[in-house]
Amino acid sequence: MSAEQQNNEEVTIDLRRLFILIKKHIISILIWMIGLGLIAYGVSEYVLVPKYTASTQLLVNRKTTDANQAYVNQQADINAVTTYKDIITSNVILRGASKYLANPVTLVKKATPAKKAVYKTNDGTRTLVKKAVKAKPAVYKRESKSYSVSANELASAVSVTTTTSSQVFTLSATAETPAKAQAIANAVAKEFKEQIPKIMDVNNVTIVAAAAKGTKSYPNVKMITMVGVLAGLVISLLIIIIKDLSDTTVREDSFMTNELGLTNLGEIAHITMPKDWTFTAKTAEKRGSSRRRI
Repeated sequence: MSAEQQNNEEVTIDLRRLFILIKKHIISILIWMIGLGLIAYGVSEYVLVPKYTASTQLLVNRKTTDANQAYVNQQADINAVTTYKDIITSNVILRGASKYLANPVTLVKKATPAKKAVYKTNDGTRTLVKKAVKAKPAVYKRESKSYSVSANELASAVSVTTTTSSQVFTLSATAETPAKAQAIANAVAKEFKEQIPKIMDVNNVTIVAAAAKGTKSYPNVKMITMVGVLAGLVISLLIIIIKDLSDTTVREDSFMTNELGLTNLGEIAHITMPKDWTFTAKTAEKRGSSRRRI
């Protein structure tokens, strides 16, 4: 027998032995898999603190009526996306967003000062030209609940993703609640849009879609549960294989002849006796005397 054939035979024998072990310990393997799967599910669902992610999209677009210039501007805007990605996570933007989150109020209508009535006198007759206008306070709109988030915390909560050859980039924010993630994403986008004309002397950023309430992004319960089930399978197989390898019991005659070089003189059969059957010398003597009487 060649060395290659011998190796193939050993592999076949080992795989056969592995299948036998799996079949023999299938109950314990299933217990390990189900047990660790349930533990992983419980930890991911009830122990780990969930995180929620909200995203908003921003468009970089320079408007022009010249068709030739439009293509040039488009390429310039695409190249500028990388620069905007760095600016949006800079301390200047994040500080402003942090301040806005503390009091998320937007001016809807400016205050109107009071104006006196204007009269015109003609031939001793006083005629009203313009009515008096009462003072009106400014109208503000509260965008969301107030949150105390520092610029450093925003830096770790905010991320920007871009797509090749696209003028649109996505701003994502992660927080402990869906509403907070939404507020952070919208606050950073708003501050970036307001500050970018001052920083780069451009006004070509548009918020395509405001962030909606965040969706759960961590932990991934299904994935963690599957990892727990797989870990149960691997651990149970390792324990079974290690126990089998440490067992020195001789299972086949070939081991005695091929490995140890011993000669096989024969086999002794194993006889299983009934539990209620006992044989003693006294019983044998009685049976012998009964035969002699006959």
